[in-house]
Amino acid sequence: MKAFTVLFPVFLMLFLGYFSRKEKLLTAEQNEGAKSVVLKVLFPFLVYNVLVSSKITDNFLIHIIYVDVCWIIIYLVANHLISFTGKRYAHLSSFLLMTAEGGNVALPLYLTLVSANNAINTVTFDVGGILINFGLVPAIIAKKTSGKISPLALIKKIFTSSFMIAVILGLLANLTGFHQQVMSSQFGAVYTGAIKMITGPIMGIILFTIGYELKFDKKYFKPLFRLALVRLIGCWAIIAGFFLFFPQLMQNEAFRIGVLLYFMCPTGFPVPLQVQPLVRNSDDETFMSAFISLFLIIALVAYTIIVIFA
Repeated sequence: MKAFTVLFPVFLMLFLGYFSRKEKLLTAEQNEGAKSVVLKVLFPFLVYNVLVSSKITDNFLIHIIYVDVCWIIIYLVANHLISFTGKRYAHLSSFLLMTAEGGNVALPLYLTLVSANNAINTVTFDVGGILINFGLVPAIIAKKTSGKISPLALIKKIFTSSFMIAVILGLLANLTGFHQQVMSSQFGAVYTGAIKMITGPIMGIILFTIGYELKFDKKYFKPLFRLALVRLIGCWAIIAGFFLFFPQLMQNEAFRIGVLLYFMCPTGFPVPLQVQPLVRNSDDETFMSAFISLFLIIALVAYTIIVIFA
């Protein structure tokens, strides 16, 4: 019942998006408009808020570095597995192997199994994912879409993007203590109310747009399951690395459950929006939606197994 409570809103938004396309309640252009609002206007505020709100400790930084190095290795290895995963979606598939959706899947499920003060365990991994999604991914896409461009111009394009600015400002505000000063002042409530209003609609809109593009066709089965296998192997390797490099932490049941659950969750929901410059047609959109939907089911299976054996 706990899993149903957590995942029902996710599947509901996916269904509403799917239903809107089937019943022609929204056009494809209107769906793209919704994605643009999230990607170009709202996302940078979400990135900033997560980074300024995180408690940065030595373990926090070590785990972020470990997780991000793992995601990068998986991305690089995946680029050499195109003959297995398929050339049709090769321009997108490597991006679908990086990051996991923490805030809307892993964290809510996790908190049904452990106390709230353990939330930092998955939030740490999510901060690493944000640095990948809003730092590395835009940089790679800028390189892929810029053609012949000087290194200086490319660096300027990367570091002047709204996402990278949000990452830099968020880290600075956190590390300098500026955010803590704001929150302890009379402006703390103002900031909290504003950021809640701005970021509240984000994930609902993302899930809706993913559902809008979701189609079920047997032509997707082979590339979907092959790519899913690669992602599962990569995530199992990350989990094995935690047992190898952080054995003492993995003896803690709450931390261990967080690791096991988090890396079985779907690709971060922002990824389909982040890779829009590489999308060629609606078929690409459908494939990404189907891949994320498949891993929602995998996450539910993993959660059930953890509940039974934990």
